[in-house]
Amino acid sequence: MDSQPIDRRSFIRRAGVAASAALTARHTCWPATRLPNIVIIYTDDLGYGDVGIFGGSEFDTPNLDGMAAEGVRFTDFYVAQPVCSASRAALLTGCYPNRIGILGALGPKSQHGISDSEATIAQVVKQKDYSTAIFGKWHLGHHPQFLPTRHGFDEYFGLPYSNDMWPLHPEAPKDYPDLPLIDGEKVVAHNPPMDSLTTRYTERAVTFIEKHRERPFFLYLAHSMPHVPLGVSAKFKGKSRHGLYGDVIMEIDWSVGEILQALRRSELDENTLVIFASDNGPWLSYGEHSGHSGPLREGKGTTWEGGVRVPCIMRWPDRIPRGSVCGEPAMTIDILPTIARLLGARLPAHRIDGSDIWPVVAGKQGARSPHDALYFYWNEKLEAVRSGKWKMHFPHSYRTLDGNEGGKGGQPVKYGEGRTELALFDLAADRGETRDVSAGHNDVVARLTRMARRFDEDLKRNRREPGRVTTAQAGQPR
Repeated sequence: MDSQPIDRRSFIRRAGVAASAALTARHTCWPATRLPNIVIIYTDDLGYGDVGIFGGSEFDTPNLDGMAAEGVRFTDFYVAQPVCSASRAALLTGCYPNRIGILGALGPKSQHGISDSEATIAQVVKQKDYSTAIFGKWHLGHHPQFLPTRHGFDEYFGLPYSNDMWPLHPEAPKDYPDLPLIDGEKVVAHNPPMDSLTTRYTERAVTFIEKHRERPFFLYLAHSMPHVPLGVSAKFKGKSRHGLYGDVIMEIDWSVGEILQALRRSELDENTLVIFASDNGPWLSYGEHSGHSGPLREGKGTTWEGGVRVPCIMRWPDRIPRGSVCGEPAMTIDILPTIARLLGARLPAHRIDGSDIWPVVAGKQGARSPHDALYFYWNEKLEAVRSGKWKMHFPHSYRTLDGNEGGKGGQPVKYGEGRTELALFDLAADRGETRDVSAGHNDVVARLTRMARRFDEDLKRNRREPGRVTTAQAGQPR
């Protein structure tokens, strides 16, 4: 890596304050006048099989398909854990969530969140005086000290956690508070209608692009959809061929189109890297209100491919080859160091797990994944490891529908419990993880076992604590 560490004390702690010019890195990839804008569009519970270009023939996604035609489609792109908060922590910090103590899905009763000692993408780009914004779901802590405006973002409009975390939702505890919609650090509404969220987030994002067209910016558009309870605006309701879920996918695709059009109108198209991905696989127990894993096994909440492999598209005209396909394994932890390298920004002084993947993104000849292996945890337990074409699962239990149908009308069915013993899969020949080939590859099993054991032991020795609130600080946003 050419990017150099930065003293964490120098990172931005409050919104709107630019980092010191002394933080300029040794290696700048683009002239100062041409620093690229960065846009990340992150959906919630979108399945691998929900996008046309990834085989989702049931859904109309012309803007996403067009984005792939103009950029690169990753066939083997992963999240670090198949659940909301852990996945977002990995994306924004470049760390496995276990390293920074953010696991599962933080709720209204959680008393911890992202630590002040961590560095988000927003704080990294602040070294270069970027404008920064997040519109949508945050989910790294709802107490004021954890909000985006305390972690490098100038603007924030959205929900602090999942849209089902309120008392009227059938799956939520009855002592949950009303769901707050936050602008900056102020609650501007309670229990906002689900059918307005995608459009409201998108409109704010478009305004941000137009407002900041004269200076570099980082925009994080983190959609609440298609997480249940589903909601779609009137302009898309009933318009798809596949019910409410299909309508929601149409609106997300529209949102992508609105962002790309705003970039073109503002003459920023050729100097903007746009990244689209999902935070995990589909929540299969919701049936007709959930997405699809396509050819992959299982979904959200499992470390099978359907839970951790997600659709990912990256677009940057003239920098990323049009219509390219990348089969190299990569993960959301790689986004932060890749952006840092592109900007000539320094990496955090503390340890991160991601690597610069720009060579594979840009389609450089012979470029390979920088990872010897990727590791998949469910909460505290290391359940699987991928190295090259091989994916090995260690013995563990997992939730499954076991071939049964999911729920209807927004009501989930109960999962059963599955169990796997140690199993090895050749993903190049069997991405559905259907044929255990461990008996014929004892050398691979031994190698992956050693790698996983070393990594797990090292991670546990070098874990960092999340931020925590005292009793006096506890409470909901106001």
